[in-house]
Amino acid sequence: MTQRREKRGGREGRLAQRAAKPKVNPCPPGQTGGAYKPLTEADLDRIYDTALRLLETLGMGDVPERLHRDLLDVGATDNGAGRVLFPAALVGEAIDQAAKTFVLHGRDERRSIKVGGSSVHFGTGGAAVQTLDLETQLYRPSTLEDLHDFTRLQDTLANVSWYTRCCVATDVEDNFDLDVNTVYALLRNTTKPVATSFTLADHIAPIIQILDIAAGGTGAFAERPFLKAHISPVISPMRYGSDAVDVVYGCIDHNIPISCITAAQAGATAPATLAGFLAQSLAETLASLVMVHAIRPGFPMVFSNWPLVIDLRTGAFSGGSGETAVLNAASAQLSNWLGLPSGVACSMTDAKAIDAQYGMEKGLTSLAAALAGGNLIYESSGMTASLLGASFEAFVLDDEMHSHTYRALRGIEVDEEHLGYGAICEAVLGEGHFLGGRHTLSAMERDYFYPVLADRDDPRTWMQNGARDAAEVARARARDILANHHPVYLTDAQDQAIRARFNIL
Repeated sequence: MTQRREKRGGREGRLAQRAAKPKVNPCPPGQTGGAYKPLTEADLDRIYDTALRLLETLGMGDVPERLHRDLLDVGATDNGAGRVLFPAALVGEAIDQAAKTFVLHGRDERRSIKVGGSSVHFGTGGAAVQTLDLETQLYRPSTLEDLHDFTRLQDTLANVSWYTRCCVATDVEDNFDLDVNTVYALLRNTTKPVATSFTLADHIAPIIQILDIAAGGTGAFAERPFLKAHISPVISPMRYGSDAVDVVYGCIDHNIPISCITAAQAGATAPATLAGFLAQSLAETLASLVMVHAIRPGFPMVFSNWPLVIDLRTGAFSGGSGETAVLNAASAQLSNWLGLPSGVACSMTDAKAIDAQYGMEKGLTSLAAALAGGNLIYESSGMTASLLGASFEAFVLDDEMHSHTYRALRGIEVDEEHLGYGAICEAVLGEGHFLGGRHTLSAMERDYFYPVLADRDDPRTWMQNGARDAAEVARARARDILANHHPVYLTDAQDQAIRARFNIL
């Protein structure tokens, strides 16, 4: 009887250990990517050579005067027909002198991430003008309150490595107030690295005052910038946008790291063939890099070559397609091949509801980009409806999906401990199974991710628990976070100083 009680107690202890949350996250952000290579070495060479030929013979149009002077100063030429040409040597020089890695700081340094190399991080992007309402499950215009709510929701999600405002506060009519209140929402509700966009270059200097207040004093932000700017200085096909170029100059002047985004659309603003698309899009993103090189060589820039696809039958954006998956994977491969910090856009579903289409498209596109080694994978959390929408429950579901992706990236460790020769012998000659053994319990803690939202119960238990689908579970989790997580990352003094100078709504 004593022996039986000891066995029973041991079994209960083992069960409790199995149920306990692992002490170490088996799949944290920053896993190594790059195993998936949709392009051969010869493919990479041909696409790059075509991009160089485009820049050297066709060049860029609509070059603003200030940038025109700076480009000619570093070796570009004017063809006399309104276009500036980039010799291959100049492009090579810009690549050689570009920042290969840099830190995206969080206001909490523990949340900072290193960009570049082979590490993979999921984050956000987007400018959704509609929000999937948690209660009605219908879309409505996004508001400033939504932006605050999305920001504090993602603050709790470990796999959102940085946070770009994911929606536009459509209830803020003035563009300056919109830019100001967007930055304020980021600073109040998270200490992760953050990102935003600036409507006009004139908005940057005043907003630096807000960033300095949050950083601790005049000039403090520039010493350790914790916000980056999303800018699209190139308009496909092959021309610059003057307002966005002005923003680039303003950000560099104030030491705001930048993500220069090329967002061509296959069959509309770039060739419909995938190889032709990659050649043009690479040329355009290199044009952004040469621009930054002409202004300040080596300034931190995420090489954000975002291939976008449209449905050629209807013209509708198609963010969840297989073409999107392979093009963004190829873009990441190209950028990493050049040694540049890569930014791609994946996990954008065209689905409006949190349904089977949503899960299929997000899983396909995000895994492809991660396996290819995209350093920063934008749009990967919370986005729905072909980037027109953002969803609270989607943020929660995507965070768990990213854990599975990171686990896949981590791969398989092959060493004496993991091969388990001794454990196999022990099981065969002993109990005849591996349940409860030291080797199994060690692996359970170290090698497996256990989802919180995904249901692994048997059908009877699932029905007894309400027969809820994943969307319902995620919705309840999002409601719980929004009801209970109310961070205040600005002190009263900082908040009052900002409100004394700006129209905080």
